[in-house]
Amino acid sequence: MKSIEIKRLADLKGMVGQEIAVSDWHVITQERINQFAEATGDFQWIHVDPEKAKSSPFKTTVAHGFLTLSLIPLFSQECIRMSSARMGVNYGLNKVRFPNPVPVGSRVRGRFAIKDVEDIAGGVQVTMLATIEVEGADKPACVAESVSRRYE
Repeated sequence: MKSIEIKRLADLKGMVGQEIAVSDWHVITQERINQFAEATGDFQWIHVDPEKAKSSPFKTTVAHGFLTLSLIPLFSQECIRMSSARMGVNYGLNKVRFPNPVPVGSRVRGRFAIKDVEDIAGGVQVTMLATIEVEGADKPACVAESVSRRYE
């Protein structure tokens, strides 16, 4: 893991273009996949039916793309601390892609780079490039531009 503490939001501007943090690895279990299916109503067999998934190109169940995307807050909170921010809010996403599946049992982690920082009233808007890696895979599972607002 590579973590960072950002003591002043103004310091973010000097980090544009840099990778700033990498989370720990986390295992994607069938239980987590099933819980995500319950929460979203997405019960497609490739996610929740291990027997049927054996006949798929992946030979096993795979995590929902949106499950992978939803791990960004977990990963970023684990390795990025903005101690001067009194509040942060998710402002949305720009481009999101899922170049590689996440087979059940895989370990995944997040890598974070600052793409852009803009001043807003009372704080900054940060666009972060979040890359979710699958251990041992040649392509990431998810690449997203995550936009948040941080207020001092």
